[in-house]
Amino acid sequence: MSNSQVSTSCVSVKLSNMKPETILKATFILAAMASLVASIAIYFGAGDDPLGRLNGIYVGVWVPSILALGAFLLSGKGDKETQ
Repeated sequence: MSNSQVSTSCVSVKLSNMKPETILKATFILAAMASLVASIAIYFGAGDDPLGRLNGIYVGVWVPSILALGAFLLSGKGDKETQ
């Protein structure tokens, strides 16, 4: 068995042991982090172009939106478990 096969099987085992709620939380956090990194790259990559910098700010506004969507989707999870 090669190293790539071993690492792939370890990842699949770890994901299969995780709760769906944990995977969802991690997905939203990673999406927000990716949006933040993209926003910074676009903002500083624009140089002196004001429209390019506005695009960076626009992408930066996605971060709280992504986190708010995650909080909204996860807020109903506790209600279903108690019923």
